[in-house]
Amino acid sequence: MIQAHHTERFPRVILIAVGTAMVMSIMAAAAGRIWPVSYTTPTAAAVVSRDLLFRDMPDGGVAIYDAHDSSAPISIAAPQTNGFLRATMRTLASQRKRQDAGPDIPFRLTRYADGRLTLEDPTTHRIVEMEAFGIDNEKVFAALLSARPRS
Repeated sequence: MIQAHHTERFPRVILIAVGTAMVMSIMAAAAGRIWPVSYTTPTAAAVVSRDLLFRDMPDGGVAIYDAHDSSAPISIAAPQTNGFLRATMRTLASQRKRQDAGPDIPFRLTRYADGRLTLEDPTTHRIVEMEAFGIDNEKVFAALLSARPRS
């Protein structure tokens, strides 16, 4: 008895299609890293905005100043409080450090006519959409729009 030896070959067209898809995916990811795109395009007019400076305090708190009147803080995040504010600012500050940008350029907090609230870092062009983190976290930053200097 003679046994036939036959080998099945995987269809070449499928291999080419999978390889092409993989190469295109890698190229798209690389292009996204090289040419960053802003994912946020405001569709509504800005209603109010405020430039803010955030300064670490010796006791571990964070003092928040209006950049145009830094004589007194408009708010103070006491140590061990305001976790969302601290985490947001820590993330933005670390991005600034990676780009060798200092803390003296203010962040811009903006409320739009459609109700959106954003925090923008003009040095890194990063925009944080506050609504994405829930109403309670958004309120923390919204309060800074109207806060007055503390005596």
